[in-house]
Amino acid sequence: MTLAQPEPGGLLPPRVTPQRGGLATTACMETLQVGYLHAVAAASGCSLAQPFPDNGIDWHVSHGAPGHTVDDEVTIKVQLKCTYQTAPRPPGPTFAFTLDNDHLVKLARTPVTVHKILVVMLAPRTRDDWLRASHDRLELRHCCYWINLAGHPVTGRRRTTVRIPTARIFDDRALCEIMTRVGAGGRP
Repeated sequence: MTLAQPEPGGLLPPRVTPQRGGLATTACMETLQVGYLHAVAAASGCSLAQPFPDNGIDWHVSHGAPGHTVDDEVTIKVQLKCTYQTAPRPPGPTFAFTLDNDHLVKLARTPVTVHKILVVMLAPRTRDDWLRASHDRLELRHCCYWINLAGHPVTGRRRTTVRIPTARIFDDRALCEIMTRVGAGGRP
């Protein structure tokens, strides 16, 4: 093991680089984004269900609230993606993300009875930078962004690049707002 650099400001002791398990980085990225989704759902008061088999959609997120007018509980479908190809904190109003056309067709279908969103996590390239823990917090790095792709055209032969708005950070407030709109009969 090697000693890592002290945290900025010197508030925490130096970090030791652990010997990590042998799972592929992409498998670990999938688990990281699921952890992010679980944290957001917990803070939002939402329940999660994982369809089996998943048929191209990773999670069903449900939200019950007395203010919903279409039903007492509404559900959306969530497709998760994680990448380190785009650096965290992308500049500008959007960043590019490429989807297989089969995935895009499923996410872009309209009209639907259960709305779908794509949630894209931008993660640091190295696992050493994914988490920071201290006595009062656990920081999960870096960020998820969401988009409703309903009606989005397929433009590529096999894959299509979509633009993800950087203003649509996927957190508990965003999820509650999405569910409020769906609960009133609107779109995410």
